[in-house]
Amino acid sequence: MNQDDASASPTYAGPERILSGVQTSGALHLGNYLGALVKFVRLQDQAECLFFLADLHAITAWQDPELMVPQMRQIAAAYIASGVDPKKAIIFPQSAVHEHAELAWIFNCVARVGWLERMTQFKDKTGKDREGASVGLYDYPVLQAADILLYKATHVPVGEDQKQHLELTRDIAQKFNNDFSAPGFFPLVEPVIEGPGARVMSLRDGLSKMSKSDPSDQSRINLLDDADAIAQKIRRAKTDPEPLPETVEDLKGRPEANNLVGIYAALAGTAKAQVLAEFGGKGFGIFKPALAELTVHKIAPIGEEMRRLMNEPAEMDRILLAGVEKAQSIAAPILAETKRLVGFWSPKRNA
Repeated sequence: MNQDDASASPTYAGPERILSGVQTSGALHLGNYLGALVKFVRLQDQAECLFFLADLHAITAWQDPELMVPQMRQIAAAYIASGVDPKKAIIFPQSAVHEHAELAWIFNCVARVGWLERMTQFKDKTGKDREGASVGLYDYPVLQAADILLYKATHVPVGEDQKQHLELTRDIAQKFNNDFSAPGFFPLVEPVIEGPGARVMSLRDGLSKMSKSDPSDQSRINLLDDADAIAQKIRRAKTDPEPLPETVEDLKGRPEANNLVGIYAALAGTAKAQVLAEFGGKGFGIFKPALAELTVHKIAPIGEEMRRLMNEPAEMDRILLAGVEKAQSIAAPILAETKRLVGFWSPKRNA
């Protein structure tokens, strides 16, 4: 941010509001559950929450148009099956609220090219194929800022890979407030830092994050996996030949052991140290069956409920339509005031 844009903004005086979303680009897995969905369930009782289905973000890379709606419904089903209550939180498809795209364009004219050039995630995702990437992928963080500020969200759950984007959101909010003489109009959003155990790694490589794009289905536990598939994947998960250590410090240099202990701790709602107090000194032949049993107990019912919900598309669409209406009731007046500040014409203003 330029020095003349860096003056402190007055404190935002609006309500506390939490926003997050998941891309609709494929099936969700254990990493998504522990890294996002568990957090959504907890947060819905702490403040007003909006959890959207990020289909505008999904098309920054090619998506099969025939799969877009089924994938969107599947992820909405995962939200609900994991415990997100549509009566407590607003669940909606991003693309159905046109205000996201409108505010993103305004923010494109506020954000600076230099700011986007510093975004490391674009470089990480494109590698040497920068010229072949979509403009949407490059501009992804600006749309993300619009997602957040369209609702004047005050808090956003983030992982390490999104912290830089959240800083950009703060910069855009600050610059807009300064440029248009609207102190405190947009809040400077605060991160909700993910808790321990939320970063889940591949079952085949403890140094790589669990991912739906990994070609090996054995690398992840999908939320739609049945009990047998879950148990089998845990049994086949990569390990090392040593027994589990008795201290967390001794997990260093043992990525696969660290990952499995972290998964157990996260699913059990405990700390790694407590897991090691029970299993330290024991081999994986004892630990893996216990982990498999715990994972099946926690995840298999979610898959069953997801399948039930996905077999009722009309009911899913009713929930989503209600979410769209609630989201627009918040977004529309905020966008209207934003456009007024920018100086755009409107029938009410210019009548």
